Amino acid sequence: MWKSNPDGGPERLLALADGVFAIAITLLVLDLTVPRELTEREYHDALRDVLPDFGAYALSVVVLGSFWRDHRSIFRTVREVDGQLITLSVLGLGVAALLPFPTRLISEYGRDPVSVAIYAASVAALGAAHLAMVAVLARRPWLRGDVTPVGGFGLYALDLAVTVTVFLLTIPLTLVAGAAAAWWWLVLIPLKFFVGRRARRRADP
Repeated sequence: MWKSNPDGGPERLLALADGVFAIAITLLVLDLTVPRELTEREYHDALRDVLPDFGAYALSVVVLGSFWRDHRSIFRTVREVDGQLITLSVLGLGVAALLPFPTRLISEYGRDPVSVAIYAASVAALGAAHLAMVAVLARRPWLRGDVTPVGGFGLYALDLAVTVTVFLLTIPLTLVAGAAAAWWWLVLIPLKFFVGRRARRRADP
């Protein structure tokens, strides 16, 4: 059964998302600086000091890029939006815009487990917002015109749930392993590969 929707199509929401992710990634670059008028030795020392900033930058670019891709993929099925979908999307974009702050924390205070926990909580919150959007679309076919993504919403939800779970588990792990708990994030590589392979199998005719 179709329902009319006063909130219209997703075009403006997609444009807003593109802008927010682009600005967030741009803000990450602003932390990559080296002071002027240094001696050769000071210059080399400054380059070594900025290496953690490059690592944090690379990590957050991967995170933001992945969530931007996921957001675009989710909205490929959307034909109309309602208030709840708009709210969840804006909440997620708010967290995405905030990510440069925890990125700075792990670049400056990466050995402090609190910094790792804050970063993990931020990424988990962003993933949870996307997961909630998938749940809304799965329950409301009139928002997507009965269009279902290849592989179904189940794989979308599984992929996002894996990300949320891994980053949430990092928070209590910091109590045991300290800042080294961030290495736990590497488990996402084989898990994402497994989920992606299942998606490709379902996509094959």
